[in-house]
Amino acid sequence: MEKKQKIYDELLKLVKPENVKMDELLKDHLYTKLGGTADYFITPTTFEEVQNVVKFSNEANVPFTLLGNGSNLIIKDGGIRGMVINLKHLNDISVDGGTLVAQSGARIIDASRHALKERLSGLEFACGIPGTVGGALYMNAGAYGGEIKDVLDYAYVVDKQGNLVKRLASELNLDYRTSNIPDSGDIVLEATFHLSPGEYEDIKSMMDDLTNKRESKQPLEFPSCGSVFKRPPGYFAGKLIQDSDLQGTNFGGAEVSTKHAGFIVNKDNASTSDYISLIEHVQKTVKEKFGVDLEREVRIIGEDLE
Repeated sequence: MEKKQKIYDELLKLVKPENVKMDELLKDHLYTKLGGTADYFITPTTFEEVQNVVKFSNEANVPFTLLGNGSNLIIKDGGIRGMVINLKHLNDISVDGGTLVAQSGARIIDASRHALKERLSGLEFACGIPGTVGGALYMNAGAYGGEIKDVLDYAYVVDKQGNLVKRLASELNLDYRTSNIPDSGDIVLEATFHLSPGEYEDIKSMMDDLTNKRESKQPLEFPSCGSVFKRPPGYFAGKLIQDSDLQGTNFGGAEVSTKHAGFIVNKDNASTSDYISLIEHVQKTVKEKFGVDLEREVRIIGEDLE
């Protein structure tokens, strides 16, 4: 406990005291409402604070995990050891001509709305994606035919050593629901997007249409981790799950949505183990019935309960 307190005291020198917490319950920060505690939960307010925390992580050999708003993430019931860094305070969005600059902690939905306000087209596809800008780059988020890689120019990141570095979009290996950010260990701080001038009503009409499609098809009334599986080549994950008669199947409080088979919802105080067991059951059933391997889109991190 003495070592834990010492690390906490050191973190108070790097980040404002109100932005460092010990033993924070992570489920309060996730869409799924799942997950145990973090030893330290840190919410920096400047790029420099992020750099200082990363440098401290290296010097003190205390690992860190980056957490967005948890829209495509499941954290295990045992939580996360070490530091969890959340960039929710880095949420500025600005426009200069046809360029939109958004900090990592801003919601990509809000970035698309800001683009609409400025009569800029290109981010309409993101109007229903619940994640942050940083999370959107991390997995090259996309919907309805659009992807982050279509509009990203470059990003500023903090690398493993704590250096502030500019990365061009071409350096991030953006592909279907993936990038090289997880492997590089970079922390995205800010992204710059190139957009095109458009008519306000045209942009708004497209965003309204996509929002209506999302609300009518997705189970937004329950906590969830979003779309659970990637689209297998030549198939649709939701259709395979539906045709396997899995909708409504539940493990504990987790249930395959009856509204959209590609979603697993937290129907009744589910645990992470409920979620993982149900995901594995869906994968096994679809493999047996159709011979197709469903690859998870959602990330699962953290430790099991002892």
